[in-house]
Amino acid sequence: AQYLLGNLPRSYLTTLRAFHGLQAYPSRTKDPDPVDFSTGSVGLGAVAPVCAALVHQYARQHFGTVTSDRFIAVVGDAELDEGNVWEAVTEDAFRGLGNVLWIVDLNRQSLDRIVPGIRAAQLKRLFRDSQWHVTEAKYGRRLQALFNRPGGETLRKRIDDMSNEEYQSLLRQRGEVVRERLVAGANGYGRDLRDAIADVADDDLPGVLGDLGGHDLVELLRALNEADAARGQPSIVFAYTIKGWGLPIAGDPLNHSALLTETQMRALRVALGAPEDDEWAAFPPDSPEGRLCQAAAERRRRPAPPAPQSATPADWPAQIETRHLPVTSSQDAFGRLLGTLARRPELRERVVTVSPDVSISTSLGAWINRVGVYAPEPQPDYWADLQRLVRWKPGPEGQHIELGISEMNLFMLLSQLGLAYEQCGQHLVPIGTVYDPFICRGLDALIYGLYSGAQFIVVGTPSGVSLSPEGGAHQSSVTPSLGIELPNLDSYEPCFAREVEWILMAALRRSFDRDDRRSTYLRLTTKPVDQRLLDDALARYGEEELRRRVLGGGYRLLDWRERGLDADTLVHIATTGAMVPEAVAAAEALQAEGIAANVINITSPGLLYRELQAARRAHVRAETGGRDAGHLDELIRPAKRRAPIVTVHDAASHALAFLGAAFGQPVVGLGVDEFGQSGTRGDLYRATGIDVESVVRAVRMALDLPLG
Repeated sequence: AQYLLGNLPRSYLTTLRAFHGLQAYPSRTKDPDPVDFSTGSVGLGAVAPVCAALVHQYARQHFGTVTSDRFIAVVGDAELDEGNVWEAVTEDAFRGLGNVLWIVDLNRQSLDRIVPGIRAAQLKRLFRDSQWHVTEAKYGRRLQALFNRPGGETLRKRIDDMSNEEYQSLLRQRGEVVRERLVAGANGYGRDLRDAIADVADDDLPGVLGDLGGHDLVELLRALNEADAARGQPSIVFAYTIKGWGLPIAGDPLNHSALLTETQMRALRVALGAPEDDEWAAFPPDSPEGRLCQAAAERRRRPAPPAPQSATPADWPAQIETRHLPVTSSQDAFGRLLGTLARRPELRERVVTVSPDVSISTSLGAWINRVGVYAPEPQPDYWADLQRLVRWKPGPEGQHIELGISEMNLFMLLSQLGLAYEQCGQHLVPIGTVYDPFICRGLDALIYGLYSGAQFIVVGTPSGVSLSPEGGAHQSSVTPSLGIELPNLDSYEPCFAREVEWILMAALRRSFDRDDRRSTYLRLTTKPVDQRLLDDALARYGEEELRRRVLGGGYRLLDWRERGLDADTLVHIATTGAMVPEAVAAAEALQAEGIAANVINITSPGLLYRELQAARRAHVRAETGGRDAGHLDELIRPAKRRAPIVTVHDAASHALAFLGAAFGQPVVGLGVDEFGQSGTRGDLYRATGIDVESVVRAVRMALDLPLG
């Protein structure tokens, strides 16, 4: 279709699945032609247009002009097995989106088999109960004509009631066998059924039985027109089809992976009227087909309304004046920063927050009080006369979108908000908050958004066993590894309020750079930290240089040289986030014994690893030597690269293990390598071996000193 519309050069038609060719599944970022939504398995491509429709609605109500209109997805019926599809279908925030249309290719086949039983009626009921408009193109006109004959209702009931397996098997039988099996299964109404198909020749019967509405253009247009008229709610058309229709493999249970032979391909070319010497020929421009393609291309090339001007990266300050408490957590600092941002209309205009029913527990209360909750229509405020900490009043001016408890919906919506400029001509800056362990619950959707080139900010909080009372089910350990390893994502784990501010403002600034397609992940905690621990580093580097190092991935929080100790016993304690106070306490205990200890605050393990890998990859490709390691070169000076490293992290210990690979230093890794449980923070730190005493013992072991 893209080729016929003039959007794809002919040379690409033979490059399916080739390197730099057409992707196996349409991709926004990898294909040469314009793709609205990346697709693939697990139903994400079906849900993305629904989320984009909500973005369209939000942008139109906030800014007036949008370039988008309808959002249409063609969905395989097996995709409706995916749980994330139903999370979207039942989400209140997605109701009433009348410009959404799903067309379900109902062929009743999946990867390995014909889907057992009869599920179509159940699926339709579920969509109706979720306030979707449901219509179908079930039977073609030939079958409908038979239904209108004497005995036709019996024939209809026989086909309606048969299992998917029986129906598909009949399509590949000889006509006389089909006739006898239809009659035999009519439960006493065989004579009526025989009368209904009496005038159909045996050779024609399998084809007539397979005359489904999804292959009948008139029936499809009728169903689409009906869906088009129902603009007050999402619509779905169930188009009944046969997989491989018109091919020798039609209805074969294994046709998902079947390939046509050369003989079958030649027969198909003849049937389609394709020239033997030019199989990829387009329709002649003056033919009806050619004129239809030209008209469709012209419709799609209508000039879009000019996109309104938005802020630029230069408009964003490096920091905003926010008062932080002397002892505070990184999550609390985030909440205060958003509260300050909400008081700056020129900065907040394009920012929209999203949360899966955890907005209060992730510190969005001050932001919500200022900007309100989004709903397409004003909602009554039954609590207006009562005092409350958070004023929850939904309306079309709100800038916070509250979802149900679905992390899949969160990340799918974040991805489409992060593509708002491309999809509807309005620039939005989405910030999503979620309990850190449940990032894993929405991981497929997170990866989808990153793969699609979306820009967004996600805040995972609270995190780690530092969230001690809530038990192992709410204590994350592997999310830092995801932040390191996922492409197109910069992850940070700040400890201090000043770090949170610098990182958040840099992420917001980046969101206005259309050439930078990276997203940002902040892993925060509710653990209170004495902010004075930052003072020495701030005095040593100065504010601007320290900010550069924080954004670059890390800095030396404690420098052994300032204590005048013997470097022969030097050790580097590398830590991140919530464990900074424990690392500092351990270093001070060691220094009191004459052991020199640097404390390196790793604000972004992912950035350090990426720079290290980039440097090594460049040397490998150029066949040159070199030990440069990016920002790590600044953290561990050449003269001190034989000293061992002890890492301590409120996460799996392997997340920081790569530090030793940079310069060949021995590493002792401390972290959370087992499931947590409820208890005090001290209990859990001791149980997992990340408390101060464990750090001290690890240093002694790294230096081959007595452990006692």
